[in-house]
Amino acid sequence: MHSADGVIDLIHLADRPGTSGHGVSVRVLGRSRPGILTGHDLLDCEIVILAGESLDASFPVTLFPEDLEDWEEDLAELEAQRFATWLNSGRTPSMRFKPEESGGLSVSVHDGPSTGITVTLPFSVLPPAWAAEQRDLLTRVREAYPREVVETSPGAYEWRRDRRS
Repeated sequence: MHSADGVIDLIHLADRPGTSGHGVSVRVLGRSRPGILTGHDLLDCEIVILAGESLDASFPVTLFPEDLEDWEEDLAELEAQRFATWLNSGRTPSMRFKPEESGGLSVSVHDGPSTGITVTLPFSVLPPAWAAEQRDLLTRVREAYPREVVETSPGAYEWRRDRRS
């Protein structure tokens, strides 16, 4: 999902209308430090949690390019009905995804680095193509924010020559 303010959803899960009202999103707000080699490919994001009228929370997150690769791998695990944990480095809130036998999914967000709280949202029924929808969102983020910096040796960075690959 892409809004008028330039925010793009990397992850967007929501219960069907008329059910619990649960939703969780990872929204990409923009590049962390555009134009600065060491921070240009980092993305400022927020994890947004909605649980009906009782909870509306967001957690700031900075994503590295590797985090997008990890999310792609985790989607493959989820498609195979296996548990997946994303962003478990300890530097940001982490997300845990547990497929349920009923076809639903439980998503937990644990804000270990800051508040220590964990919020778990059950999604009773997801659309059959939910994983494909998440892959489409990942593709949109990669198209909007392509990697433009390459690490030529440890601690040495330069702009990619074509700036679009």
